[in-house]
Amino acid sequence: MDGKRHAHHDHGRPTRTQQMERTQHRRRLRLLRHRLSHLLIPHSHQAGDKVDAAMETSRDGMRTLWISLVVLGATTVVQAVIVALSGSVALFGDTVHNAADALTAVPLGIAFLLGRRAADRRYTYGYGRAEDLAGVLIVATIAASAVLAAWTGVDRLLHPRDITHLWAVSGAALAGFVGNEWVARYRIRTGRRIGSAALVADGLHARTDGFTSLAVLLGAGGTALGWRAADPVVGLLITLAILLVLKDAAREVYRRLMDSVDPELVATAHATLRGVDGVLDTGQVRMRWIGHALRAEADIVVDARLTVVEAHRISVAAEHALIHAVPRLTAATVHTDHTPVEDDPHAALHHHAPQNRRPSPTPVHSSK
Repeated sequence: MDGKRHAHHDHGRPTRTQQMERTQHRRRLRLLRHRLSHLLIPHSHQAGDKVDAAMETSRDGMRTLWISLVVLGATTVVQAVIVALSGSVALFGDTVHNAADALTAVPLGIAFLLGRRAADRRYTYGYGRAEDLAGVLIVATIAASAVLAAWTGVDRLLHPRDITHLWAVSGAALAGFVGNEWVARYRIRTGRRIGSAALVADGLHARTDGFTSLAVLLGAGGTALGWRAADPVVGLLITLAILLVLKDAAREVYRRLMDSVDPELVATAHATLRGVDGVLDTGQVRMRWIGHALRAEADIVVDARLTVVEAHRISVAAEHALIHAVPRLTAATVHTDHTPVEDDPHAALHHHAPQNRRPSPTPVHSSK
């Protein structure tokens, strides 16, 4: 009688063995889908492949720097010759700015080379932050060029000089615009593709140089019409343009130094994690740039009845999904919380750093 009652009680409920078989079946299906996706879109997450990808992006950055250095160097030489012949202070300011822009390739190139070095016990995240330091040098260089252009313009207002070879000045200004605009497009496109804020800032710098080169034409035109102060006035206007690009570049570099990321990336990460089989909810998701690569830390909530092996498998799947969903993400540390139990597992941490502790998982009413 007891046996019949026990059998009736378990009627329709899967046994532990059946649950394990179903879990293994679902796991095999996910593995099959994963392998098929790798066949259609080959990729890898091995450490060596990540290093190769980082080196490839640094090669792209180095190639962009060298080509833009040659273009801007040639433009600067042409303009310097015309400055010596004409004495144009506006063209001098533009030439100084172009020379400074070309020279910023040096610290940025060093940063790209440093970024190729593997992480060690002292620099456990690698040397990608060298790009941010290069960005600071770029901002300082832009500021120095603004000071020099302003000083030259004021000096020429106080001590006027005649300007000659106006047609040559106009031609040099056009050459400066064409060269800088080409370099700006090239740097910004590469910087956004590889995730380098410093290279994007350098591209913005070059773009402003192009427009300041066009402003030199105004000075030449005013001088041709007999306005003697036109050239130094345009030189001071160029200084204001340099200050504007200084503001944009400083903001870009400041945000990178302060670990700012696009909020859309965080939203994408939350949505991706919630779509992983076995993830019931998400907690904190944090990201930071290291050079031109992203790293993430994420909290997920799983069923408290899972084994350690099962929970770990879900966390690995979550990291894998994040790497695919978030551009430029190379690695993620996924922490598994569980649905509520009797005691708070984070209680021992509360008195250490209350403002930074992980939030306790909230009850989850939906299941996957």
